[in-house]
Amino acid sequence: MLIRKLTTDDIDSYYELRLQALQHNPEVFGSTYEREINYSSERILAHLEPIDNEQFIIGAFDAEKKLIGIVSFRRERSPKMRHKGVVYGMYVLPEIRNQSVGLQLLMHFVRECEMIEGLERLNLSAVSTNESAIALYEKVGFEHYGHEKRALKYLGKYYDENLMVIDVDKVHIF
Repeated sequence: MLIRKLTTDDIDSYYELRLQALQHNPEVFGSTYEREINYSSERILAHLEPIDNEQFIIGAFDAEKKLIGIVSFRRERSPKMRHKGVVYGMYVLPEIRNQSVGLQLLMHFVRECEMIEGLERLNLSAVSTNESAIALYEKVGFEHYGHEKRALKYLGKYYDENLMVIDVDKVHIF
């Protein structure tokens, strides 16, 4: 398996996997398939354009060079919040879950974040019913700091989110 930062050359495989994620697990993402299916190439490229220490997406590729997992980073923009970053959009193909792909992807992601000068904390939110994702985050060292009731609403149903945080220097390295 190869894990690396995605570039604009990965636009087709990223967009395909992102749309699949939104279709397969619509309840765990803040966006929707119906919204993103209409994104222009320019908008997708803006997500993929790595900006040093500000935003990037890490991808996991199988032996056939197929993109099988993604996780995104965005640094907070406010001067008082630049010590924090946000983890979002994590997704691994369902057929390869429970094979350590998510763990390896997340560990690589955190190692990238450790190298960002001045970055101290990573925050994320996970739908509270997504027990496997929460267990993965906990395994790496993320801790719960809050719970938002009715954080997302999809097709008339509400979903709570667990709010989690980790100090970058306290990640459990395997």
